[in-house]
Amino acid sequence: MHWQLEIVFFIVLITTAFIALDVKNLLVAVVTLSVFSFISALLYIVMGAVDVGFTEAVVGGGVSGILFIVLIFKTSRRSSD
Repeated sequence: MHWQLEIVFFIVLITTAFIALDVKNLLVAVVTLSVFSFISALLYIVMGAVDVGFTEAVVGGGVSGILFIVLIFKTSRRSSD
């Protein structure tokens, strides 16, 4: 049963990667990259690496996603001359 779950996670992982590359809105790209990190954390946990999955979820999905969202809202849309 584990290999079917891994295949589903891999398909969702590839789908979120292509969505993050194709989208024009930066906020949507950050959210899809956070989803990518959480799905990869679930994949690590299913494969048996619980400590790596927990670290990926906290750092990859949580902290860096929040940091990117804050940085997007701190920047302006146009450059100042």
